[in-house]
Amino acid sequence: MLDLLIATEPRSNELKNSCGSVTAPASSTQGLLTSDLLVTMLLFCLKHTRLTLLSSLSLSLSASVSLRAARKTCAPAEFACFNGQCVPGRWRCDGEAECPDGSDEAEETCSKQTCPPEKFDCGGSTNKCVSLSWRCDGEKDCENGADEEDCASACPSGEFMCGNRKCLAAVYVCDGDDDCGDGSDELKCTSPLTCGPNHLRCNTSECVPLMWSCDGDPDCSDSSDEGPERCGGDGVPYLTNRRANCTAGEFRCANGECIRLTWKCDGDPDCKDKSDEADCPLLTCRPDEFQCGDGSCIHGTKQCNKVHDCLDQSDESGCVNATKCEGPLKFQCKNGECIDSSKVCDSVKDCKDRSDEPKKECGLNECMINNGGCSHVCMDRPIGFECQCPTGYQLLDKKTCGDIDECENPDACSQICINYKGDFKCECYEGYEMDPVTKTCKAEGKSPYLLFTNRHEIRRIDLVKRDYSQVVSTQKNAVALDLDVANNRVFWCDRFHRKIYSTVLNKKESLKLHLSVPLVDSSLQTPVGLALDWLQHNLYWTDSGDKSISVASVDGTKRRVLINTDLSEPRAIALDPHHGFMYWSDWGSRAKIEKAGMNGVDRQVLVSDNIEWPNGITLDVANKRLYWVDSKLHLISSVDLNGAHRRTHLSLAERLGHPYALAVFEDRIYWTDRDKAAVFMANRLTGQDIHTLAENLNDPHDIVVFHQLRQPQGPDSCNLGNVANGGCEYLCLKAPQITEHSPKYTCACPDGQDLGPDMRGCVPGKAELVFGLVCAGVYLVWRNYRRNSTKSMNFDNPVYRKTTGEGEEDEIHIGRTDAMGHHAHHHPYPQGVGMGDEL
Repeated sequence: MLDLLIATEPRSNELKNSCGSVTAPASSTQGLLTSDLLVTMLLFCLKHTRLTLLSSLSLSLSASVSLRAARKTCAPAEFACFNGQCVPGRWRCDGEAECPDGSDEAEETCSKQTCPPEKFDCGGSTNKCVSLSWRCDGEKDCENGADEEDCASACPSGEFMCGNRKCLAAVYVCDGDDDCGDGSDELKCTSPLTCGPNHLRCNTSECVPLMWSCDGDPDCSDSSDEGPERCGGDGVPYLTNRRANCTAGEFRCANGECIRLTWKCDGDPDCKDKSDEADCPLLTCRPDEFQCGDGSCIHGTKQCNKVHDCLDQSDESGCVNATKCEGPLKFQCKNGECIDSSKVCDSVKDCKDRSDEPKKECGLNECMINNGGCSHVCMDRPIGFECQCPTGYQLLDKKTCGDIDECENPDACSQICINYKGDFKCECYEGYEMDPVTKTCKAEGKSPYLLFTNRHEIRRIDLVKRDYSQVVSTQKNAVALDLDVANNRVFWCDRFHRKIYSTVLNKKESLKLHLSVPLVDSSLQTPVGLALDWLQHNLYWTDSGDKSISVASVDGTKRRVLINTDLSEPRAIALDPHHGFMYWSDWGSRAKIEKAGMNGVDRQVLVSDNIEWPNGITLDVANKRLYWVDSKLHLISSVDLNGAHRRTHLSLAERLGHPYALAVFEDRIYWTDRDKAAVFMANRLTGQDIHTLAENLNDPHDIVVFHQLRQPQGPDSCNLGNVANGGCEYLCLKAPQITEHSPKYTCACPDGQDLGPDMRGCVPGKAELVFGLVCAGVYLVWRNYRRNSTKSMNFDNPVYRKTTGEGEEDEIHIGRTDAMGHHAHHHPYPQGVGMGDEL
């Protein structure tokens, strides 16, 4: 082939002149060298210039092949990189280069981008589009900050602007509480707070309704509305878990509460009055023991052994391996000593075994020979060498690099993580959009806001504008809370009145004008947890008084107890209506978090280890995780919906005094703290960026986030066809979707009744049937006894004739026949008196 090329002299001279001038062609196809001509030129230059320009020609050939590949057609939803590679079209101009040549983020690509009407154009050289709802939300989502420019800073009409620019409802101004957080709402209060004629003034100057005085439940922060000077008696306040007698395994606090006996004198106050830590002996440990944060002692060898031996896990905090001798700045001698790497091969023997000065290895560069055997990067050391990997790769052994699966790290992305060779990509679920600045997923649509109970009221905080307002007022003891976002309705439990209420939320009108409708107002003892099935429209709640979990239709007309066995202190409850599961916490003698179908079947324990006082729980529906707060261990943790992949997000006793409830939305965790009387938030991925949203509260309990993405829409399984309520006579409940063959729903009957043969209608239960038969039998025996033992007189006969057998006249019944109809009729018993319902 070479001889043939040389023989073609005219062509040969042309090629010979080209050997010195061939360069890699530009991206333009004009003057493009064909691959056949390039091969010919390459062979000719091999013969005549002995590889002088081989590298230049190789570049030409590579570019030619690349440009030929560029003719490959990408799918309509893909973007064609300039080098021919195809990437998803949604990655175009997203701030991260996915094309190897960076063409998906090139200025010539993104400058042509136009924003749709539902997006905000950042303008300038960024050429980025962000959600229109992010405009003026207090966070810079455009790289140039254009989305936060020219934003009005005034509060809505009728609201007070705090010194820190926070907006506050007028009802909170000059009320004696620092609601702004900087005290500005209480600065210009000229006269002391006065109470209305139907209100009582507490010793702390706050006002409470007069009807709440002396009801056994303190409403003033100092309990002065229940004091002995006003109400008489001992003045001991009412508490929800105050009982006449505590069990053998419980400790009775001075205020009447009952807590676990093992919590007494553990260094952590659990009674509201802290009496469980009074008169406790000073705990000291032996010199060979480690004292845990709660005062208990473990053997010294158990500290920093990578096993949590202390209940509060303090034995593993702050552990650093002091003997660790790793990294480029350290060198470990063969005898175990550790010296600075700068002392290696310096002709001074610093290791006692002289292993830092080997004659054969000092000055030898092993990387010069076959790259040291490394697959990628070889770094020479004073003694030996080290194989390293480029970004996105890790050592599979000591020499070979392999791709890192960054998605194994749960904190790698806000929501979706896509791993590819040498890198990874973050994406968001539907309804969320990637923030180009923070690279986190933010919700589209209306601004989210928090609702939380504050004992006598329900308050609202706008998470974008930081507006602070009152939603529901004049409640006795509001605790549990949930929402129907689609219908703009809020539900809550009042533990004092033992009822479940509901009202409509309406921003345009005064929320206080809407009536609070009691939905469930009977047979409740201590309702403490509440959750709404927003698809099948049923309410679920926990009752720690009768230790049960119940369900009712959303209007409260139909109800049933679902679970009432093996429950000690049921507290919070959360629902996943799309998959038909409910989750609840139980902080009783065997603390745990459980899971079951929303119809009560397939019950299982999710968490039972390293858990003491699980109060609030919540579901992160998007990321399929369950979060909870532990008030005893002072931590916030999570697991997946099968109880695996457990993580601790926050563990700080000084930050988590007595956390009660929590909510998760986007990348934030929100929680209430009863000890600190405040509402906090933090980053759920890092546990950092902790901020106080509301403080100086009365007694905050439950908390929820109001946003349409918190309750994703889906089909109502009970009304899919033409048959209403799934054909059920009573309740229709979502069934757990365990397999693809699982039923969509099952029917349920009232307590005491069972499903009939068609599994839709209701029939008397076995116990009720037996009871009815027993009652019927007793009645028949009684009637037979009366018939045989009583005597009667017939007034139709002029002669009063006995109609029964001989016997004592112990009881006489006098009756009248129809023939005596002309006589006045007298009732043998007085008529019943109807009692009106209590208003």
